[in-house]
Amino acid sequence: MYVHDQTSPAPTALPGIAHATWAGIAENVGLSLWRQTVAPGAGTPPHRHDCDEVVLCTAGYGELHIAGQVQRFGPDQTLTLPRGVEHQFFNVGALPLEVLGIFAASPVGTFLPDGQAIDLPWRS
Repeated sequence: MYVHDQTSPAPTALPGIAHATWAGIAENVGLSLWRQTVAPGAGTPPHRHDCDEVVLCTAGYGELHIAGQVQRFGPDQTLTLPRGVEHQFFNVGALPLEVLGIFAASPVGTFLPDGQAIDLPWRS
């Protein structure tokens, strides 16, 4: 199949983060496409991936913590996150933060700062 329905993000075990995987190994492609909704005040844990990541912000306002820097972002902005670089982002707005994550691999290896693999509560 070449056309796939885009499911809505569903709540996950990560507080304040809803997720939907729109493309990945199950769709016979070597990349991953994730859609996430982050509730106001919520964020990801600090982590890194074993591949490059591009994040498109479609709604809301966030704050990216990466390489000792803090950068704000919002709608119509793109985050480029190199492979292996630790990062974390938060919703700093009053409305949900809506993002699309595109990864250069499938499955996506995700790791805590100490190198421990994170068992993501969704398929990648």
